[in-house]
Amino acid sequence: MEHNYNTEQPDGGVPIKMWTRGVPVEDEAKQQLANAARLPIVFKHIAAMPDVHLGIGATVGSVIPTLRAIIPAAVGVDIGCGMMACKTTLHANDLPDNLAQLRAAIERAVPHGSSPRNRGRDQGSWENPPDAVDQVWATLVDEFDVLCELHPRIKNTNNRKHLGTLGTGNHFIEVCLDEDGFVWLMLHSGSRGVGNAIGTHFIELAKKDAELHQRNLPDQDLAYFEEDAQYFGDYVRGVGWAQKFARLNREVMMQAVIGALRKSIAKPFETHLEAVNCHHNYVSK
Repeated sequence: MEHNYNTEQPDGGVPIKMWTRGVPVEDEAKQQLANAARLPIVFKHIAAMPDVHLGIGATVGSVIPTLRAIIPAAVGVDIGCGMMACKTTLHANDLPDNLAQLRAAIERAVPHGSSPRNRGRDQGSWENPPDAVDQVWATLVDEFDVLCELHPRIKNTNNRKHLGTLGTGNHFIEVCLDEDGFVWLMLHSGSRGVGNAIGTHFIELAKKDAELHQRNLPDQDLAYFEEDAQYFGDYVRGVGWAQKFARLNREVMMQAVIGALRKSIAKPFETHLEAVNCHHNYVSK
């Protein structure tokens, strides 16, 4: 049986399986993959997807299995970043020719973008989160408080006020059509300010842990916690919470986008005929 990947094996490392036929891969990304492949905690092989490109420490678009250890920088700082999409009963011809009114309604419903710190409130956050946001935050707050007791610097972050907000960079909300002409709503976002704070904090702690144990790391951004390390359990708890926040963040936004669509289009419709909500920046056991 022919495999649809190429295998490379750096000296002193596990194999790297590359699903990149016909895709140019920059030398710097290949070097990062080789660096990760040489870590003593990596299990069996590393996989590189067609979107592989240079990241911080670990390449974006790679899967790095580890044994009894975890690499915070390989998960990254937008913990739980991912996509949500849901299919509606609306068809292409149910949409108006001009979507400006719908776009404006979505922009009103979902805080997005960001403001410079000296401009007061961040435009990408809620001034006063609506009840729907607070009901969801109530399911997250107890676990968050425990995390803050363990790591107080996480408390003073944009957390409750970022739940149900889009962010910046490559995050987006899109109204799109499938091949049969049905209308789908799709969005891309993650764990916002609080996830970034959790990721950054534990990446720094992992680097300090690596200095302490004088590991011969090919890149300081590949610093890892082993299972018996002081902060291993705290990071597992923090990253799990941030992934939950990210998933719920997308669900809250999706409900707001559906509400905006209902206000803009007179025809009644159903949603979630099919739905997807999945992370692509994540870790799982």
